[in-house]
Amino acid sequence: MSLKAAIITCSDRCARGEARDDSGQALYAIMRARGAEVMAYEIVPDDVERIAGKLRETAEMGAQVILTTGGTGIAATDVTPEATRQVIDREVPGIAEAMRAASLAATPHAMLSRAVAGIRGRTLIINLPGSPKGARECLEVALPALDHAVELLAGPVPDDSHAPPREWHPQR
Repeated sequence: MSLKAAIITCSDRCARGEARDDSGQALYAIMRARGAEVMAYEIVPDDVERIAGKLRETAEMGAQVILTTGGTGIAATDVTPEATRQVIDREVPGIAEAMRAASLAATPHAMLSRAVAGIRGRTLIINLPGSPKGARECLEVALPALDHAVELLAGPVPDDSHAPPREWHPQR
């Protein structure tokens, strides 16, 4: 199965053409090397609504995994986690926790990361750091779980006809 991936770089400077998008290019190279179809590669400014809109649009295009790079720190312009939370149905905190734990072994600055990961429909969205080194290292942490996550998300929609009624409360 060829994974359908998308990469969204969140950076004012890259969007204005003032800086090269080395992080997005690094993610693109890693995903292509592992056989993924990179169906979208976009650069958007650090704006909650623009990022959220691009995440929605890309998920609706059928991306199974969306990787964002940039905007995960504590600067005033770092808004990627807020945009991601606007569009996801559920968080997958273990991915962000694992990335932070691995990064913390290399730098104490990792504890400043606010990256999140979550699910929108059948799409997994993962926020990665804006530095090429950080983006590569964090993606390497998440890669072993990607195929399984995509497989689970592609599975059947649960039939809740056997679920207990909403007012049902188990006895303690």
